[in-house]
Amino acid sequence: MMRGVTGRLMLLDTASLYFRAYFGMPESVKAPDGTPVNAVRGLLEFIDRLVKDHRPDHLVACMDADWRPQWRVDLIPSYKAHRVAEVRSAGPDEEEVPDTLSPQVPVIEAVLDALGIARVGVEPYEADDVIGTFTARAVGPVDIVTGDRDLYQLVDDSRGVRVLYPLKGVGTLQLTDEAWLREKYGVDGPGYAALALLRGDPSDGLPGVPGIGEKTASKLLAEFGDLAGIMAAVEDPEAKLTPSQRKRLDESRPYVAVAPKVVKVADDVPLPVVDTALPHAPRDPAALEELAVRWGLGGSLQRLLSTLGA
Repeated sequence: MMRGVTGRLMLLDTASLYFRAYFGMPESVKAPDGTPVNAVRGLLEFIDRLVKDHRPDHLVACMDADWRPQWRVDLIPSYKAHRVAEVRSAGPDEEEVPDTLSPQVPVIEAVLDALGIARVGVEPYEADDVIGTFTARAVGPVDIVTGDRDLYQLVDDSRGVRVLYPLKGVGTLQLTDEAWLREKYGVDGPGYAALALLRGDPSDGLPGVPGIGEKTASKLLAEFGDLAGIMAAVEDPEAKLTPSQRKRLDESRPYVAVAPKVVKVADDVPLPVVDTALPHAPRDPAALEELAVRWGLGGSLQRLLSTLGA
């Protein structure tokens, strides 16, 4: 739930951004005790730049409470399977993460909390689902900041929902709206989910329909409107499908039946009540000061604090 959200809401796909920060900033950026803090400082720099450039009224750091939800795996067992580092009998499987990144995540969480930036993760959902639910409930414009194209499905010009996709750091962002999606893929937001489902996505372990790549998926959606229209065309001998397309789509029915639930971002996550307003001063100055000294957050934190206070 959101308390009194009016104005521009910015939703951060936090893990996607700290991964980028980690790989974009050298590991030589360290705390006084020699622990790498490149992801922590890089994320603070990202948030500083985003707030400066886009001036949101509300900001939420959306988290993966479960990066590979069992309800998605039950439908498509290969979902993110190649990224599992350790299978656990209780709780989510452990994701493969660089050794020097994992210890930085609790520091990131503590710093966001001390700053007073809303941080939301809900079991058993991914950050994408939290973003989808905040977007569905928002009354004003929404900027979704992510390096994950899956969230293109939420783009909606009529509601002012766009994706800011980092090309280089967050200084260069691709502003993804419906015009951009149509130009690049020939689809709108919901059409992007259908395109991704048909094409498949190796990075998420989604098999797709064999022999149907991005261009073919785009053409089929233009011809038949949506996934239901394409599958109805398989039954229609008059429909403009090649024999191999018809055969492959027909053979992929079991996948096409379950994949929409896996690919579609949830919009009904039970969100906690949080204050999403952009903080202008730290919620816990003493804790923040302690974290700044302990982890050597220096100029990265100071710049963000002065931006928030401006």
